[in-house]
Amino acid sequence: MFDTSISVNDLLFLAQGAWITILVTAISVFLGTLLGIFFGVLRYQVGPWWAAPITFVLDIFRSIPLLIQLVLVNAFVGIVLRLQISGFTVACGVLTFYTAAYCAEIVRGGIEAVPATTRRAARSLGLNWFQDMRYIVAPLATRVALPSWIGLALGVMKDSALVYVVQVTELLKSTQILITRLQEPLLLLTIGGLFYFVISFPIARLGGYLEKRWSND
Repeated sequence: MFDTSISVNDLLFLAQGAWITILVTAISVFLGTLLGIFFGVLRYQVGPWWAAPITFVLDIFRSIPLLIQLVLVNAFVGIVLRLQISGFTVACGVLTFYTAAYCAEIVRGGIEAVPATTRRAARSLGLNWFQDMRYIVAPLATRVALPSWIGLALGVMKDSALVYVVQVTELLKSTQILITRLQEPLLLLTIGGLFYFVISFPIARLGGYLEKRWSND
């Protein structure tokens, strides 16, 4: 007979951790996407030489493991700058630039996938740079970049489990706390995995729906 000591309050505790995971992911992906679009367009427009400083900074966020970034930034803010900033803010800040670093490459690749002949045709019709980017490049590049962006968003959601190092009690940390107290690791990890699935499944399905819809246009 199945027997467990997990209570409704424990499930609510896990739900609170899941909400923190959703908040960290949503804020980081939203802000990181905006920055990624800016940096991606800038890198494409100014060329590799002028964009070298930006590329170097973005490479730092792509190259250094996220766990180390969180620890270093948190230590720098608290010890060097002596600022009282919450772990949640630090986590969102680091994940935002982490997302932007990868999103910039996705955006640049999407723009480069638009045929040069298409852009020349747009210019020949009298469209300026902003009109070209808005009406021609953006729709085509979005179709190319969407699958990679969906993968990035899901990856950031799972990577948010590392923010426990800056004292943020997200879903995985909540699960670990309950495992320590209740000593039911398999069941609790299964429940935690279900929470992650519930969070990520709508994102994946939305991406699949948009890809299918656009492919039929």
